[in-house]
Amino acid sequence: MASKKLRGSGAEKSLSSEEQQAKINEVKKLIDPITSKFPLQCSDVSILRYLIARNWNTKKASKMLKETLKWRLEYKPDKIKWEDVAHEAKIGKLYRANYFDKLGRTVLIMRPGVQSTSSTDMQIKYLVYCMERAILDSEPDQEQMVWLIDFQGWNMSSISVKVTRETAHVLQERYPERLSLAILYNPPKVFESFWLMVKPFLEPKTYRKVKFVFADDPQSLKIMEELFDMDKLESIFGGKNSISFDYEAYAKRMMEEDKRLSDSINSGCPSPCPPTMLLELEQSETETPSDLASEASDEGGSWSNDEIVSSKLDDVDEQIEKSSPLWCKDESNVEVDGTKELKPSSEQK
Repeated sequence: MASKKLRGSGAEKSLSSEEQQAKINEVKKLIDPITSKFPLQCSDVSILRYLIARNWNTKKASKMLKETLKWRLEYKPDKIKWEDVAHEAKIGKLYRANYFDKLGRTVLIMRPGVQSTSSTDMQIKYLVYCMERAILDSEPDQEQMVWLIDFQGWNMSSISVKVTRETAHVLQERYPERLSLAILYNPPKVFESFWLMVKPFLEPKTYRKVKFVFADDPQSLKIMEELFDMDKLESIFGGKNSISFDYEAYAKRMMEEDKRLSDSINSGCPSPCPPTMLLELEQSETETPSDLASEASDEGGSWSNDEIVSSKLDDVDEQIEKSSPLWCKDESNVEVDGTKELKPSSEQK
């Protein structure tokens, strides 16, 4: 059963499968006739993700989906090839594991402590490439993926607010509800202070997907044992696989996938995309005053997730520039959802 979170309260409303299907059908009517031109992105399963991301508001889900379709026509994420992003991949900051978790979900590995010298645009382009390949690599019945985040070498200088903002925008707006779980492995105390600043501004359903795991905590390590085959899991995450990221082997694997998938990748339109299709989308995005009033009154006229994240990242950026003493505070451990988080104490180290 899917749940609808009522903004401004802790209540949740469950929707039956019949109610969910009715919502999906309503979105299809709102975006018709473009559904037939984007069969993958306008499938029932895909529309369901957009509805969940927009708390079952069909108008907002339709608008979000149309904006994504327009982005796909212009950005052409499915046309990005390995040779377009190979340079960014060399540093091993982001890559897809060659195994699934025990539930059959694709695993993406991120190493934020590895510094990239590429432009923000190139880093985002590589992120999009990884997301597209991860989705295509997923099992047929799996819409979501797991992120493993290794904090070795991470410090405050690793934070790029611009890249973080763009990353949040792409993941939330272009790939909604693709994240099943994010595991933060051995984050340093300074990051967890940063997390305590950001967490209050995240949707509860988002931060509940984030788990902190520490190598010296047997209780949190159970998360890894429950999720992964420890013989396949890399040793940096407490597994028994001692093989680290091998760029040459990874490049070969990606080029083979590019070749194998070149005929099957389908963004939902011929290439090159007809200009009339973009015009059709733009015209369908035109909203009447009543539509805008309806959206403004719905859920108290609240901001979108993307607007909230962008605003709060500006606040975080300002905090970093001011070098707030928060980063130097000592921490004490507390338990949240069965995992360790850190709580600032009043004593300075």
